[in-house]
This record gives sequence, C-alpha cells and structure tokens, in this order.
Amino acid sequence: MKKYFKIILYLFIIGLIAIISVHTYVKSTTKKHIYYSMKKFPKNDIGIIFGAGITGNQPGKFLKDRLDAGILLYKANRINKILLSGDNGHQGYDELTVMKNYCFNHGVDTTKIFIDYAGFDTYSTMYRAKYIFKIKRATLITQEYHLNRAIYIGQKLGIKSVGYSANKGEYPGYTYVTMREYLSIFKSFFDVLRNREPQFLGNQIDTNGPSNYSKEDKR
Repeated sequence: MKKYFKIILYLFIIGLIAIISVHTYVKSTTKKHIYYSMKKFPKNDIGIIFGAGITGNQPGKFLKDRLDAGILLYKANRINKILLSGDNGHQGYDELTVMKNYCFNHGVDTTKIFIDYAGFDTYSTMYRAKYIFKIKRATLITQEYHLNRAIYIGQKLGIKSVGYSANKGEYPGYTYVTMREYLSIFKSFFDVLRNREPQFLGNQIDTNGPSNYSKEDKR
C-alpha cells in the first residue's frame, strides 16, 4: 500500500510541475502581446470577442465588459470588424443573439459583425477563425486571465494575435477562473500539439466578404 501511495505522490508532483511549467511558458511567450489601453495599440482589421455567459437576454459581467471593450476599439478605429464567437449549442441558451444585439444597440454597423455559432471553447474559436473565417491577423478581446491562452493558441494556429484586456472593476469568481486557467492552458497546450479539430466546422465565411449577421436579427 505504501508503495502505491509513493507512486501516486510522485505522479502528482510530476503532473503539478508539468502544469506550472507549461503555464509559465505560455505566459512568458505571450505577455508582450497584451495591451491594457489604446496607447500604441496596433490596428487590426478584425477583433474577436469570446462568449462568457448571459443572464436571460443580457450579457453577464464578464461578457458585457468584453463587448464594451470591442465596441470601444471599433469606434476608435482600432478594429474595422468584429467576430463574435460563443455558445449557441442548445435550446434556451443563445449567447450569440445577446452578443450581436448588444453590439447593434451600441452602434456597431451590422455589416461589420460576423458570427461564429460554434465557438464552444477558446481553441474552437481560434481554430474556426483560422480555417472557417480565414483570419490571418486579429485582436483578441477578453479578460486578462484569459488572454495568454487565447493569444498562444492563435499564434500557434497561424493567426498573428494581440490581446486587449477587457478588465473593468471586480468580477465574481475571478480568483477561481484565474486558478482554473492553469488546467485550461495545459489542455490547450496539448490541443495545439495534436492539432485537435473542433466538433463543428462547416462552410467557409470570408470576413472580406458579406457579413453573416442575419437580417431578421436586426432590431
């Protein structure tokens, strides 16, 4: 019994070292691409906003701040178009309708909004941005805790990525999501290594062409 306990303990320690090492590597290689203000912020054609939860037909705190940051960049001409990516995977939960209506109601031209209906996780969003939306450069818009992973995935998939921090005020559960990011980064590291293909792909949508924002959703 003591022998098995030692084996389990050694495996745990090795796993912990691996998780911390990957986290440190990803953060160190991406932190220079994160911006916290528009001062010297590089202009990109498209910004990607990641889904983050809704309450009824309104964005939650995390998502609202991401959307506000994206709209700010759009109105300041730091980005020309917005790709909204989120979870629309089951009836009764539709991040994308909330996200696109919020952008429309806050002055974003709907011909400049593109919709990714299958961005179920960060890796899927970035993979689909590359292979479905044919994006080569992008501004990634999300909270600081999430930016390192998003930029790392984007860079490894061939999207020249910079990040804009959407942090604004305090967030419920922020310490938890920050700690959880250690495991999320570790998983993403291996998703990139094995070139994981998302569950849903579909037809290509060229962001240099017409928007796929549905006309019936404009209101």
